[in-house]
Amino acid sequence: MFDQASIEKFEQIATPFYYYDMELLGHTVDTLADLARKYDVNVHYAVKANVEKRILETVSSRGIGADCVSGNEVRRALECGFPADRTVFAGVGKSDREIYEAMNAGIEAFNCESLHEIYVINAMAAAFGLRARVAARINPNIDAHTHQYVTTGLFENKFGIAHHEFDTLAELLGRCGNIDFTGLHFHIGSQITEVGSVFALEAERVGEIVTYFEDKGLHVGSVDFGGGLGVDYEAPDASPVAPFETWFRTITGSYCRRPGQSLHFEPGRSVVAQCGTLVTRVLFVKSGETKNFLILDAGMNDLIRPALYGAYHKIENLSSCFRKGFSEMQAYDVVGPVCESSDVWGQGRLLPLSVRGDLMAIRSAGAYGQVMASRYNLRDFAPAVFSDELDSAPCYTDYFSMPASHPERSRGYVD
Repeated sequence: MFDQASIEKFEQIATPFYYYDMELLGHTVDTLADLARKYDVNVHYAVKANVEKRILETVSSRGIGADCVSGNEVRRALECGFPADRTVFAGVGKSDREIYEAMNAGIEAFNCESLHEIYVINAMAAAFGLRARVAARINPNIDAHTHQYVTTGLFENKFGIAHHEFDTLAELLGRCGNIDFTGLHFHIGSQITEVGSVFALEAERVGEIVTYFEDKGLHVGSVDFGGGLGVDYEAPDASPVAPFETWFRTITGSYCRRPGQSLHFEPGRSVVAQCGTLVTRVLFVKSGETKNFLILDAGMNDLIRPALYGAYHKIENLSSCFRKGFSEMQAYDVVGPVCESSDVWGQGRLLPLSVRGDLMAIRSAGAYGQVMASRYNLRDFAPAVFSDELDSAPCYTDYFSMPASHPERSRGYVD
């Protein structure tokens, strides 16, 4: 993914920073848009995965819609070119202000997560003389076989309307005079890699639920299958584009689409994860009694997934490419500078022998990375650097601006 010219440029940029491969992002969204046309489905990018302006503008330019989970995400999506009539708004806790502003903007639909939310939206629409388009998010009770923090489709999750409320939902929709019911929305979890089996089960269960509501006299004009498609964190270069076609083919082949019914998908991670890398440096090399540590200048405040989920990200030493003919490997615990024991990038990672100042790449960081960053320990935010703007990226001059071949860098310290 990284050529020598790019790495040489990285050497001049203050770390840590997020590097985005815009060519890969463009190829990914082109593939996604082409497949959406092939399978006659609608795609809404899950904005929460990455809200960088250039990322959003690239995605929206391909005719893809937006899936938002806050009022500010709705506003950002509209500012970055997503049309209101292709913007959906989910989330279990929409505030009155968020509902009012989205309603005024004319969004495609509110994906409502509870009966009470539907009631409130109907009342607000009546009070302001408006109409609101509403889809009901249904909890299908499917185990997506993923981490407990990113499973959303079980009855005991906070998301969606469960089966014991179906009769009440149908009755409520029938008497709410200021909303237009558009259809049903589902989302069973995130980072799903068992694409065939899990999504086939979702499609089967969705078909049963759609039939239930049709039997209640409701017209289900749209069915939103949510997102959740996983990516390959272990071998990002082997699988740079997620298996969108397998996903679409599995759903459309397993679900009996009604005449005129529209199908919707909400990928987020699978669109942006592989185009993003967190670039960081080795600050210190520390030898313990039984292990060696690489202490980096990027921490859990920059990318919280490993600390929060125990998530795996591939780690690469970019500077090692300059050390030709030197192939010694070493097992390291790779850690960050934050004052928390959970600030660990990976344990026992086998890497080229690494020294102070080496550039390190934490791969597949384009999703839920920069967008979840904090200033814990009062640390600065890591900025974004884009591949097509690399020549204009800000440089700095200090010890680390020495060429990687400099003798002081090769020893890893200055006398």
